[in-house]
Amino acid sequence: MIRNVLGSVVALVGAAAAVQSPFHSWYNSRLGRDYRVQDPFAGITEVSSSVMGSILLPFLFAALVTLVGVVLRSRWVVALAGLIVLAFTVLWMVRVGQAVGSLTVDGGESGLRWGVAQALAGGILLLLGALLMSGRQRAARADRTAEPYPVPPDDRPDTWPPTQEPGPAAQTSPGPEPEARPYTGPGRHRASPEDEDTARYPVQDDPRDEGQDRDRYHPPHP
Repeated sequence: MIRNVLGSVVALVGAAAAVQSPFHSWYNSRLGRDYRVQDPFAGITEVSSSVMGSILLPFLFAALVTLVGVVLRSRWVVALAGLIVLAFTVLWMVRVGQAVGSLTVDGGESGLRWGVAQALAGGILLLLGALLMSGRQRAARADRTAEPYPVPPDDRPDTWPPTQEPGPAAQTSPGPEPEARPYTGPGRHRASPEDEDTARYPVQDDPRDEGQDRDRYHPPHP
């Protein structure tokens, strides 16, 4: 956020310097607004131009591009505005050098003047502002909130966090748990192997004993 603000301020200062430069002297005592907008392409002439038809027009367009880049927080759009200012100024200097034979910088009334330096400084400030800006992608990444943890599906069994063992909700059968050893008492159709008589000669019940037991509990009637 701070980088975007700082870069935007530097870029706006550069755009203002570029727009103001045609109102200063560019070469000898001739103002920049006296040069036609087509002079850097067709050649420098002595014909004067109106304000809106002068080299002020491309600088106004660069300032408009700068405002769009600042609003959108796009460093590439701001850099494009700086390239427009520098390219047009350098092209004008080449055409002037071809017209007069050479370019000179003199402190008097001849040579390149303050207006050209101000236009070059404005283009450099625009590029510097684009470098200082962080852009929209980094700003969106800083404002992005952390995504919540995914919610587990409802069909997963209840688990205890320390051991990940199934909890009470994992009991899907409503009945009691099976016994470890089945019941082997009376009423079972078949005894367990532990209760079977494994002797070589099994003990046979004596029929007389059965009669005595019957007479003991059921004595004969007199």
